[in-house]
Amino acid sequence: MDQPAIFDRSLRRLRRDRAAARFADHAFLIDHMADELAERLAMVTRDFGRALILGCHDGRIARRFAAPGRRIVNADPGFAFARAAGGVQCDEDRLPFADASFDLVVAVGTLDTVNDLPGALTLIRRVLRPDGLFFGAFAGAGSLAWLKRATLAADSATHGGAAARIHPQVDVRAAGDLLSRAGFALQVADGERLDVGYGDPIRLIHDLRGMAATNILAQRARTAPGRAWLAELFGRFQAEAGPDGRLRESFDLVYLSGWSPSPDQPKPAKRGSATASMIEALRPKG
Repeated sequence: MDQPAIFDRSLRRLRRDRAAARFADHAFLIDHMADELAERLAMVTRDFGRALILGCHDGRIARRFAAPGRRIVNADPGFAFARAAGGVQCDEDRLPFADASFDLVVAVGTLDTVNDLPGALTLIRRVLRPDGLFFGAFAGAGSLAWLKRATLAADSATHGGAAARIHPQVDVRAAGDLLSRAGFALQVADGERLDVGYGDPIRLIHDLRGMAATNILAQRARTAPGRAWLAELFGRFQAEAGPDGRLRESFDLVYLSGWSPSPDQPKPAKRGSATASMIEALRPKG
């Protein structure tokens, strides 16, 4: 039986189309993750002739990964972003590309809203050629800590209970497990916290809307927040803001990397093959 959808695919596309027109005004998080992945790729001493960018947004990701002789294919879940980048519209768990089509796949800022993340990672590994490289980044568990607490408090005060407003999030350890499950070799998952200051909660919500990161849960709250709800939100903001009237919201970013398996890759030594004893090495001398 099919698993129930976590996210509304149609709404995901619509939200990305809505964000496309003014995305540059809210692109700081995507830019930060893309810059980090580009720096990591620069330390890899090999050529990647054909690359796929998943979550291409307005084309800004591809510009960071351009290189002489490298052909880049852009793809995005949103039609407007895909069109702006001259790419293909598709979901990450429904890739339309043939197996072993790319030497490099980069996914920035979208894997946290894929219905079938294990399936998406498996497809990404399959479209990579042997010894191809995958880089990914998204906002993971711990992100939007203040907004979670504030919306829960506002819901409890005005509706008597919590509403489904914040997406489930993946932590670093689970992300690493998913890479292994998808069949990647030499996989690495690590994280970084980015704190962003805001002078009011509406600016935070506008940024989330502008980067297409608002609620797209299939079982989401269907009613718009009213004045009483917003008053509770602003009250909590004012109570927790610093002396300068600003509050810092957190984004816990997850970075992934993994290689498509190849016979030429280094492999860990077999258990029991060591020729030196750790106990002897650590034993005090004399």
